[in-house]
Amino acid sequence: MKLKNTFLLAFLSISFLGFSQDETPEETTKSNIQEYTPSKLLKKGQWDIKLFNSLYTQTETTNSRSKSVKIARETFFTSKLEVFTGITESSRFNVGIIIQTKSNTYGGAGALDVFSFKDDRQTTRNGLASIAPSVKIQPLKNVSNFSLQTSFYIPVFEDVPGAPYLDVRSYIWETKFFYDKSFAADKFQFFGEVDFGYNFGEKSADADPVTENITERFANNSLTLPISAFLSYFPSSKVTVFASGQQSFRIDLGNDFEQNYTQLGVGGKYQLTNTLNLEASFGKIVRGNNFQGLGQTFSLGVRALF
Repeated sequence: MKLKNTFLLAFLSISFLGFSQDETPEETTKSNIQEYTPSKLLKKGQWDIKLFNSLYTQTETTNSRSKSVKIARETFFTSKLEVFTGITESSRFNVGIIIQTKSNTYGGAGALDVFSFKDDRQTTRNGLASIAPSVKIQPLKNVSNFSLQTSFYIPVFEDVPGAPYLDVRSYIWETKFFYDKSFAADKFQFFGEVDFGYNFGEKSADADPVTENITERFANNSLTLPISAFLSYFPSSKVTVFASGQQSFRIDLGNDFEQNYTQLGVGGKYQLTNTLNLEASFGKIVRGNNFQGLGQTFSLGVRALF
């Protein structure tokens, strides 16, 4: 119940910031959803608050030979709150924090059962998962549409031996590179992202099953490398629809475990006011290797920029 109240309070706070404006914003050459992609950094004193919720559900996965097999439904809900602000006059350096909460269900429960936010440690897990201090940098002075973001994720959830998986029990140093390019009189936009996430911590083989959850340590000593591309079309400056593709790799750096998958998706954004915009998307993992889930992701986000 506490988590549900937290989500509701955050959503209402962001919505208040957006709808507190009395006037309808005038159409500008570039709206926030066109200009403020992840590539674009904030000016000094600007704030960017984003609450992004994703529900991933699967009834199919690959086995050790990467052959598709059916499983009882598993569902994983992630709520990510990102808060960034600009601190330099040059708009080339931002600081922020990322907070993630999780709710997972197993054993064939319905996909929407994750919203019960239960934690019986048998078929459900729920809780605050990680906190990540972050910085964003525009490395090239004259290239404002290229930036990088580096974050250090700290797992903060309880280590419960024998309980189902909540999140990776890894310290993660993640660096993302962003680039966007508008063309055709700003009616189209390409956005690309390359991530490098180094997971480190105790190897699953060295964990004590009596006092530690082995299943949450599978990613330690590995590198995740997702490569993503988005093509957006703007019927107007306030509306965009996009198609996306992602190829992701988990590279073994000492934990004797590798994976990869391919995901395709579609989505859209709508700018409600000068401050507030909404985003919704759908993704489907179309192939995978080595115990990779083959499910679908449904996402909904709200963003306040002021």
